[in-house]
Amino acid sequence: MAIQRIVKMTFQQAHSAEFEEYFYQIKAQVANQPGCSSVRLLKDLSNNGVYFTYSIWDNQKSLNAYRDTPLFGQVWPKVKAWFAEKPEAWSTEILVEELREG
Repeated sequence: MAIQRIVKMTFQQAHSAEFEEYFYQIKAQVANQPGCSSVRLLKDLSNNGVYFTYSIWDNQKSLNAYRDTPLFGQVWPKVKAWFAEKPEAWSTEILVEELREG
C-alpha cells in the first residue's frame, strides 16, 4: 500500500529562501530514492515561513530505508537548524480519490 508523507516545517524568516534553494538542489536525489514515486514542496499562502513536503512512497519500509541513508543524514540536520518551530509529520493513506470527468 502506497503512503503519502506530509511534513510541515516552519522556518525562521531569514532561512526561508535558503531552504527553497536547498530543496531545489536535493529534490531529484530524494525523488530517486528506492520506493519514492513523487516529492513536492508546498508553501503556505498566508505564512511565508511555513512549508510542507508531500511525498509518495511504496510503503513504510521504503520511507524508513530513506531515513537511514547518508542523504537523509545530511539533509535533515541542515534544515533542522533553520526551524522556527518543531516540525510535524503525518503518514497517510488515500481513502477516497475523486477524479474529474472530461
